Amino acid sequence: MNTRDKNLLNGGALQKHRPAVGTSHAHESARAQVAGAAAYIDDIAEIKGTLYAAPILSRVAHGRLNAVDASAALAMPGVRDVVFPDDIPGDRILAAFAHDEPVFAIDTVQFAGQVVGLVIAETVMQARRAARAVKLDITPLPAVLSVKQAIAAESYVLPPVRVRRGDAQAALGRARHRLQGTLEVGGQEHFYLEGQIAYALPLEQKQWWIYSSTQHPGEVQHWVAHALGLENNAVRVECRRMGGGFGGKETQAGHLAVWAAIAAHKTGKPVKLRLDRDDDFLITGKRHPFEYEYDVGFDDTGRITGLKLQLAANCGFSADLSGPVADRAVFHSDNAYFLEDVDITSLRCRLNTQSHTAYRGFGGPQGVIVIEAILGDIARALNQDAFDVRMRNLYGIEDRNVTHYQMKVEDNILHALLPQLEQTSGYRSRRQAVSEWNADNAVLKRGLAITPVKFGISFTATLFNQAGALVHVYTDGSVQVNHGGTEMGQGLHTKVAQIVADELGVPFERVIVTASDTGKVPNASATAASSGTDLNGRAAQFAARNIRDNLAAYVSGLDAVGAGAVQFTGGKIITPKQVRDWDDVVREAYANRIQLWSDGFYRTPKIHYDKTTLTGRPFYYFAYGAACTEVAIDTLTGESRVLAVDILHDVGRSINPAIDVGQIEGGFVQGMGWLTTEQLVWDEGGMLLTHAPSTYKIPATGDIPRHLNIALWHEANREDNVGGSKAVGEPPFMLAISVYEALRDAIASAGKADESVVLNAPATAENVLRALGKLGTNRS
Repeated sequence: MNTRDKNLLNGGALQKHRPAVGTSHAHESARAQVAGAAAYIDDIAEIKGTLYAAPILSRVAHGRLNAVDASAALAMPGVRDVVFPDDIPGDRILAAFAHDEPVFAIDTVQFAGQVVGLVIAETVMQARRAARAVKLDITPLPAVLSVKQAIAAESYVLPPVRVRRGDAQAALGRARHRLQGTLEVGGQEHFYLEGQIAYALPLEQKQWWIYSSTQHPGEVQHWVAHALGLENNAVRVECRRMGGGFGGKETQAGHLAVWAAIAAHKTGKPVKLRLDRDDDFLITGKRHPFEYEYDVGFDDTGRITGLKLQLAANCGFSADLSGPVADRAVFHSDNAYFLEDVDITSLRCRLNTQSHTAYRGFGGPQGVIVIEAILGDIARALNQDAFDVRMRNLYGIEDRNVTHYQMKVEDNILHALLPQLEQTSGYRSRRQAVSEWNADNAVLKRGLAITPVKFGISFTATLFNQAGALVHVYTDGSVQVNHGGTEMGQGLHTKVAQIVADELGVPFERVIVTASDTGKVPNASATAASSGTDLNGRAAQFAARNIRDNLAAYVSGLDAVGAGAVQFTGGKIITPKQVRDWDDVVREAYANRIQLWSDGFYRTPKIHYDKTTLTGRPFYYFAYGAACTEVAIDTLTGESRVLAVDILHDVGRSINPAIDVGQIEGGFVQGMGWLTTEQLVWDEGGMLLTHAPSTYKIPATGDIPRHLNIALWHEANREDNVGGSKAVGEPPFMLAISVYEALRDAIASAGKADESVVLNAPATAENVLRALGKLGTNRS
C-alpha cells in the first residue's frame, strides 16, 4: 500500500472532505435562472399544431346561466373551437375531495371570475380576444359576499368544528380581568412570478403527457384522468420547476391542466393554457380571510385563565382545501401559549367569491395572529410590557405542556430562544428609547414588539406524510435523483442532492435531480406543509443508502472485511485494507452485476389524530422562532414603515444555511406584505377590484428595512429528522406578526395607556388611520 493510501486510511480523506450537508451550496438552478437558461413551461418547445386556450369568465357573482352565445367568437380570425361542459368526456365535477366544484359552470355561476368555458385559437392573443367576445345570458341571484352574511344564512362549505378543554365559560366567570374583542384579517394573493399554466399533449392509445406548473403532480394526474374518463396510468405529469407557488399551485394548478386536456381532447391537438395576470387574479383562490370574536379572562400578571374564540374563515364558493386550512388555524390558535380552559369554534363560510386555497402557512398564520393580538390587548389593559406577558403564558413545565388538541409539547426551546433574542436585539434599551421618542413626538410614533412562533410540522391529513424517491448510479459514477417533491425556488432539489451526495460519499457536483414526474415516483404528496425536505430528502437518503449497502457488501467481499468497516467519503471507498476510487468501484460492481439503482420510501413516524375531534398528535415536531420589529407611523396620514428587524429562528441543524436564511427573509417579507400592503378588495357586486400589479401591492425593495438581521438557533432537531434539520418554508412567515404587533404598539402610544387598539389587517394607511380614530384622542 502506498503512502497516499496509508494517509487516507489514517483519516486524511475524512479530514479533507467537507460534507455537502451543512454547507451553503448554491441553488442548483441559480446560474441557469440568472442567465435565462432555466426552462419553465412557457419555454418548452411546442409541438407542431399546438393550439392555445383562453377562459370565458362570468362577470356575475351568483346567477342562473341561461345561455351562452359564442357565435361572435367563432367568427374571429384564428379561432378553432369552443369548449363547454358537454365536451367533458369524464366527470363534469373536479376530482377534489369534497366533489363540489364543477370543471366549468353548470346551470349557475357561483362567483365573478368563474370559468364557463374555453375558446381555442391559433395564437394566445386570438384566444384571449375571442373569449371576451362570448356573450353570457345570466339572471342574477342573491349573493353571499361577507362572512357575516354567511354566518347569518348558515352558509358553510363544511360543518362547523368545535374544540374544547376544561370549562371556558366558568373560567371566564371567575377571571380577575376580562376582555372581549373582534378582529378582521384579510386574504392574500399568491402573486407567483410564473402564472398558472399547463400544456396538454395527447399521445397514442389514449395516453397523455401533461406539463403543469404544480406543487402536486400526482393530484393533477388524478384530476386529468378523472375529467377524461381514463385511469391514472394513462396520464403522465411532469414539472421541472415553478416560478413560485406559495400554495397557490397545490390544488388550483389542476384546474388549468384539466381545462387544457379537455380542449386537447376535443381538438385532437396539443393545447397550452396560460392565464394572463388579470384572469389569474380573478379565477384563482387566495389566502383565506378570517374574522374573529374572542372573550378572554386573565390574572394580574397577564396569564390567560379562560378563552372563548370564534374563527370564521371565508372559504369562497367551494371547499377546496378549506377544511384542513381551518383545522390548522385551530391547531395554531395557541401559538406558543398554554390555554387551560378554552373553547374554540371554527366556521367554514361559503361565499360567492373565488374558492380560497392553500397559502404559505396553510391557516397557521390566521391562528397565530389572533392569540398574539389577544396577548397584546391584555398587556395594554394591564399597562405591562407585552414581551413579559408573552413569556408568562409560554408552554412550560409538566402541567402546562399539553396543547388544547392533546399533543404534548416536548421540544419547546422558546424559554431559551426568546431571552436570547431579547438580549441580542437590545429590546429593553430600545423599548426605553421608543417610549422617549413617543413622548417627544406628537405626529411620528414608533412601536416595538417581539413575537414568537411555534409551528407544527407535518401534513394535518396524515396520509400525505409519505414520500418516495429513485436514485440511479451510472457506470461513470455520476448520480441522478428523482423524488416526489417539486421545486418552486425554495431549494428542495439542492438539499436533496446534498443529502444523497453525503450518503454516497461523492462530491455534490456529481449529483443531479431531475424533473418531478408521475411516471417515475407515483402517488407523491404535494410539496407543501413545509415537509418537502423532511419527506423527500429522507426517501432519497434511504434509496442512496440501499445502493451504498450494495457497494459496501461487494467491497467487503473483495477485502474480506465486515461491510460496516467500509467508508464512503470524498469520492473514495475505504476499507482497512485498501482505498478505491468511487468511479472504479462502480464500474467493477456493474461488471459483477451489482444493482446500482434503488428506490426509497419514507413515512413520518409518531403522528396520528382524530379528524372528528381534532385531537391527537398531528405534528412530528415543532419549529420555533421569534422576531423583534420596530416600526414608525405617521399619525396624520396613516403611513407606516418597518425600521428594523432582528430574527432568531430554529431550523435545526441546517442542511444549507444560505438557502435557509433566504427562506426566512422571503417568508418574513411575504408575511409583512400580508399584514401591511396586500389588500384584496371586492366591489358590492362581488367583482375583485385588486386584480393587477397596479392595484395590488406586494412589498418592494424600498419596503425592506435596512436593518434585517437573521441568526439561526444552534440546536439540532430533537426528533430523528433528516440531517437533524427542521422545516423552514412556512414557519418564518409568522415572524411578520411582530410587524403587526409593533404597529399596534405605535398606535397605542397615541392614546391612553390602557386603551385597546382595533387594527384590522392589512394595516394599510387607511386602516391605521381608522385604528387611530377609534382611540378617541384629539390629534392636531
